[in-house]
Amino acid sequence: MVTSSKAPGVLAAGRRVYAVGDVHGCADRLAAMHAAIAADLQERPVGTALLIHLGDYVDRGPDSAGVIARLSAGQAVAGARTINLMGNHEGMMLAALNDGDPGAAAHWLDNGGGASLRSWGVHGDFTNWRRQIPPAHLAFLGGLALSHVEGGYLFVHAGIRPGVVLERQSAHDLLWMREPFLSWTGEHGCVVVHGHTPVSAPVVRPNRIGIDTGAVLGGPLTCVVLEADRLHFITQ
Repeated sequence: MVTSSKAPGVLAAGRRVYAVGDVHGCADRLAAMHAAIAADLQERPVGTALLIHLGDYVDRGPDSAGVIARLSAGQAVAGARTINLMGNHEGMMLAALNDGDPGAAAHWLDNGGGASLRSWGVHGDFTNWRRQIPPAHLAFLGGLALSHVEGGYLFVHAGIRPGVVLERQSAHDLLWMREPFLSWTGEHGCVVVHGHTPVSAPVVRPNRIGIDTGAVLGGPLTCVVLEADRLHFITQ
């Protein structure tokens, strides 16, 4: 039996959202999470289920290639439509692979990109990295969305700039934002569900839900389950 609590936002009747925080190359954890979500759906069927991954699939952990292979293959959980958002680490990776800029390559390596390269078996100078990664994986990374709105919730990787409408939010803010978003107590016009900033336990506030619980740092991988005006968490 699922024990839920009051959520700060609302979804329409018959809809459920599973939102998964930062994976960072922890492919085994992601596979276990998908299995847990599938089991939850089987035990508690719903009219419409949506699975949202909040970005930061690559870097630092042991198997970024495995994470991208899994996500790029298509439907992650039977019965749930999947939306994959971009994180700042995918942004750094794409900049390093696409720009031919040694500064972008160095920035990515400084933030855990070396672990990603090793997981793909990539060797040599940065100008050759792109050719050693499967085209399907590159296409997946290049097609990631920056945000998704569902009911009373906005899903993004990092956060938003308070007081700025979504249409005018910069990609940099959506991928990198911490302050003033994290300490903001005012309304955003929606409840923002995000990762990016590691916490020891999920953060639930009237204006945001933070679910990066540091899977690659020794914490769990966390999924928030939103339905009607309730929420609960699945961890792996």
